[in-house]
Amino acid sequence: MTGAPASAAGGSGRPAPGGKLGAAAVNQASLWNIANILTMVRLVLVPAFVVLMLQDGGYDPAWRAWAWAAFAVAMITDIFDGHLARAYNLVTDFGKIADPIADKAIMAAGLICLSALGDLPWWVTGVILFRELGITLMRFWVIRHGVIPASRGGKMKTLAQGTAVGMYVLMLTGPLATLRFWVMAVAVVLTVVTGLDYVRQAVVLRRQGLAAERAERSQRESGR
Repeated sequence: MTGAPASAAGGSGRPAPGGKLGAAAVNQASLWNIANILTMVRLVLVPAFVVLMLQDGGYDPAWRAWAWAAFAVAMITDIFDGHLARAYNLVTDFGKIADPIADKAIMAAGLICLSALGDLPWWVTGVILFRELGITLMRFWVIRHGVIPASRGGKMKTLAQGTAVGMYVLMLTGPLATLRFWVMAVAVVLTVVTGLDYVRQAVVLRRQGLAAERAERSQRESGR
């Protein structure tokens, strides 16, 4: 049923011609909004970034500059798509699933490529990816009790990670190479600290949720 009144259906009570097509068009429009398109662009940029990064053995400054450009565009779309979705009520189920996947995919691609090329120690990549995967799984673990909001520290962590990886993608030398080391060190520290804080929040949230469930169950039983 389209939910249209009889007058809209030509007065016969039957669905108006093209009613299903109209509904499908509405659903299609809700999916193909600017926020989702930016997320899709970021997903497409992941394999493009890897190809550019590994051209000519991965050590050609020109190809690395193009890879940096792809990485930078992906990080910029990460900033705007969530904001647009919330500001203009463009949140969709697709966006909820695809946005975090795209975020982690581009960062993982950058870290793994850098470590595979020997530019970044594998333990740094391991720490960051373990934290990101662990926090994602933990969010699902406590989701029935509530949502852990993104913290200011988490946003600083994302900025530090993106800046550090971008600096490593560019084949910097001299003082800038030293600077990128310290930027990555800050990113790793923020990754660990914010990860531990999310764990604390998740434990507290789960305890509160379980306590509320027990209280509600006890109240129902006492009311019988």
